[in-house]
Amino acid sequence: MPALPSRLILKTRIDATSYVDACDRFQAWATEKRSCYIVAANVHVVMTGYWQRSFQTIINSAALVTPDGMPLVVGLRLLGVKQQQRVYGPDLMLAWCDRAAQMGLPIYLYGGTKATLAVLQQNLEQRFPGLAIAGSHAPPFRPLTAKEEEEDRDRIHASGAAVVFVGLGCPKQEEWMARQQGTLQAVMMGVGAAFSFHSGDVSQAPRWMMAWGLEWLYRFAMEPKRLWQRYLVNNPAFLMLFGWQLVSAWLFGRRDRTL
Repeated sequence: MPALPSRLILKTRIDATSYVDACDRFQAWATEKRSCYIVAANVHVVMTGYWQRSFQTIINSAALVTPDGMPLVVGLRLLGVKQQQRVYGPDLMLAWCDRAAQMGLPIYLYGGTKATLAVLQQNLEQRFPGLAIAGSHAPPFRPLTAKEEEEDRDRIHASGAAVVFVGLGCPKQEEWMARQQGTLQAVMMGVGAAFSFHSGDVSQAPRWMMAWGLEWLYRFAMEPKRLWQRYLVNNPAFLMLFGWQLVSAWLFGRRDRTL
């Protein structure tokens, strides 16, 4: 596959991809059984990488980093990718399920709870007739032992899955995928809250709020105790840091300038 245009937003590489392009890449990588992972990046992901060098390395080592959040879409446009659209993780998951059903490529669901996975699998099979869900597993919410991770890899390999959707939340899912790269022969994608959205456990923001970059406000209103730091600390910090990056880019003419 040809290389994609990309930009650095703060320290994170964001690829100028689309739903069709991402699915084409998934299909090519899955067909050749490439061991790789995809990150759906939003402000939370970018800021976690900014504060944690080891996590930044994990993000930038991904085969594909999609602009999951509207602030990053706007950021790409301001940095010269004028027609960039959002490539939202939960919607990309659905786009790939549609492609997988047509191509006969089985998927695996890793993360969440047993109850969530049961409803999610039922919903996906109803929405995409012919979709092969090779298996699913809800790991415990504590750190896994090396033996447990090996057993999970063996379980996924035995299923024959071509693509593994990982719903462990940031940064846990990205760290898990990075540890599996090179040993788990499948395409892995971190999808964050997509399992909860598509199972109906958590409601999604209205599409008009997403289009205006206000999804964070909806989610904050739904879960203020869990998300207050993500949105009330990370978001203002991102705006200030990226604002300075833009000023530097305009002053020095470097779209890839980072902080």
